[in-house]
Amino acid sequence: MKKPFRPSSTWAKLSKAYRHRRGKGPSEPEGPGSDPKPAGNYTGSMDSTKQPVDTLDAENGSAKTTEDANGGDSATITSPAEATVEALVAERDRLAAERADLQERLLRRQADFDNYRRRSERERGEVLDYATTETIKGFLPILDDFERALKVESGDKEYARGMELIYQRLYDSLKKMGLEPITSTGQPFDPNIHHAVDRAVANDVEENTVLEEYQRGYNFRGKLLRPAMVKVAVKS
Repeated sequence: MKKPFRPSSTWAKLSKAYRHRRGKGPSEPEGPGSDPKPAGNYTGSMDSTKQPVDTLDAENGSAKTTEDANGGDSATITSPAEATVEALVAERDRLAAERADLQERLLRRQADFDNYRRRSERERGEVLDYATTETIKGFLPILDDFERALKVESGDKEYARGMELIYQRLYDSLKKMGLEPITSTGQPFDPNIHHAVDRAVANDVEENTVLEEYQRGYNFRGKLLRPAMVKVAVKS
């Protein structure tokens, strides 16, 4: 008679681990003749594979629900690097605006200074012209006296020659400064440069012709300094 099979302790441990892996409960019989039945809490390999997928779907579903609740836009997480970049961009924009403002102010100051310089130069030139004009105008009576004196006959030829030389030197100096005499005798009367102090009947010349010059007129640097005092011809 054969002895019944009694598993060793090693065999029992291996069988227990195998049954646990296959889903057997701890109360089921062990051994080669037992009929393995799946336990109620057994889930196959496909179920265990699906479980994380279902969990992921559930997580994705909750994420989608959150997205739909937020209007479809996911929240933007700002990292420290992005915050630093945004701060640098804001600082750059501020400095660029400040630079543009300073440049505009500098251009305005330069334009104001150029206008001030031109105005100052013009005013200084006008003052100098006015001062020079008044000075030249003060010499005109002296020229008139010299001209009257030279028209008088003198017995001393050397004296008359000396007077003529002095007059010529003074006249040349004033002419270099811009004094210009006005030619009047024989010219048509011009009220802009002539001052009529006398009229005379003259049929041999055209009417309003200057017959005689009592006092010479002058221009200074293209402007009338003193009109000429003249006698004008009229028809009888």
